[in-house]
Amino acid sequence: MSIVSRCHGRVDLGELPSNVRARLASIPGEWLEYDPDSGTALVRHIQPTDAPVLAATASELVRILDEIPYDLQTQIPGGDLFVRTEETEQLVRLRVTAGGALHIRWAHPGYDGAAQRPYSDGHEIAIESFEQRLNGSIELGAADATAAASALQDLADTFEGLYPEGDFRAEAAPSGGTVRVALSEVNLDAVLLIERLQAFAEPRSLRGWLDVSSFEDAAPEHLARVTFKKGEIWIQHPLLWSDPA
Repeated sequence: MSIVSRCHGRVDLGELPSNVRARLASIPGEWLEYDPDSGTALVRHIQPTDAPVLAATASELVRILDEIPYDLQTQIPGGDLFVRTEETEQLVRLRVTAGGALHIRWAHPGYDGAAQRPYSDGHEIAIESFEQRLNGSIELGAADATAAASALQDLADTFEGLYPEGDFRAEAAPSGGTVRVALSEVNLDAVLLIERLQAFAEPRSLRGWLDVSSFEDAAPEHLARVTFKKGEIWIQHPLLWSDPA
């Protein structure tokens, strides 16, 4: 991941006297700087290559906030800085709330309570297809279940012309008419798989779920869960924080 993407965001410090703005603008920093024109603490255009981003950013933000006089602290509008750590690639939010309080939270992605939206054409999935890691369980009714299962298995086994990665099993039920698909750590394009599932599925028969993550370092906000309900397809992105904001 590029160093430029490790930190982004800004914190609005509000209207400040000229002498305070000048003092804030003179504070040396490796990751953050004060912009007098906008009145915000923001990420520098040129960043270091060796300073630990979370420790440095938190320290510099505290120093900036500490320079604001006591009687002006309650007038700080606030804002967010988002930091991605070097070792774990975990997303961390540094939030300054109105009044100047600083809160630090590590992202813990989860789908409980996350909004569901109708799946469209796959633009909602941000992870590159060749990096995608799929897990899930799906059932569908098909006019020719044996042929559908065989075609789906071939799709996974020949994706990108590579040897299959992970465990993909598409099987026709012994009773006929139903295809069951199980995926564990499979490298496959989710959009392409969904297209094939839709093509084979009889109306209102598609059901199950599909989690999309990455074999590479992926931003947690790019993870996705696709849910199939009576033929309808829904998509979720995980909630990152325990608070609703």
